[in-house]
Amino acid sequence: MGETVDRPLPGSACEALEGFLGHWTGMTHWEATAWGPARSADTEIIFSRAAAGLAVTQSYRHTDPDGNRSEGHGVFTTDPDHPDTLWYHVNSLGQPPEAPARASMEDGTLTVERRSDRGTARHTFRVDDGELTHAAGLRLGRASDFTPFMTTVCRRAAEGAAVPA
Repeated sequence: MGETVDRPLPGSACEALEGFLGHWTGMTHWEATAWGPARSADTEIIFSRAAAGLAVTQSYRHTDPDGNRSEGHGVFTTDPDHPDTLWYHVNSLGQPPEAPARASMEDGTLTVERRSDRGTARHTFRVDDGELTHAAGLRLGRASDFTPFMTTVCRRAAEGAAVPA
């Protein structure tokens, strides 16, 4: 019979992201952009151990005030040759999976940069005092700075809280 892993394996994604594991609920706010007006939505994020602790899955769901939902799913893994580098594979908003994005962890902040032909989206995740903050900014074209466009603030869901279907 196989062993169960009670603690994260050294150098694994689960070890790097242990503080994020769990069920989080809160609110996301998007700034007004060329793509739409400012808006807010209820948010649920779940970080889970996967692949015997070698990976961490991330699922998120936004529920707008009118009941419309959008969701995405991602997987974090570590680079076996460079343990300080994480890779993020995402399937977001029903689009085909993108190429993996480089992620890193520094001073408790997880940073993911997703690049496309239009520019770069930078996502940061941090847990402080029981609060998970996910902020995102865009750098389009030849811009030198990231423009903030989204902020999510969540707290851990109550123990045993149901996960909506």
